[in-house]
Amino acid sequence: MTQEPFDTSEESHRDRREHGGGDALRPDDDALARRTEEERVEAGIDAYDPDEVPPATDVPASDDVTDTEEYREEEAEIKRQTEESELYPLTDRHPFPPSHYDKS
Repeated sequence: MTQEPFDTSEESHRDRREHGGGDALRPDDDALARRTEEERVEAGIDAYDPDEVPPATDVPASDDVTDTEEYREEEAEIKRQTEESELYPLTDRHPFPPSHYDKS
């Protein structure tokens, strides 16, 4: 546990519209949450403070699959198979896909 005293004067400001009772000096919830997280990291309960982690710097992956080399290669293979009648649409004449694909 942190040994420094909890000072409410910096983080909790008194609202003049409130009465002078004990609730006016109560620290706000955000200050308590920050303090609790710092103490959890110091005690070794948490490995790091999530608020102190920098944002990710990786560039997000492209969502467009058609931009990949693999897609272009497969598209070229389908075109070749269609032109050589190895691949054809399913019709009444050809109700099933080919039983084998000749790679010769």
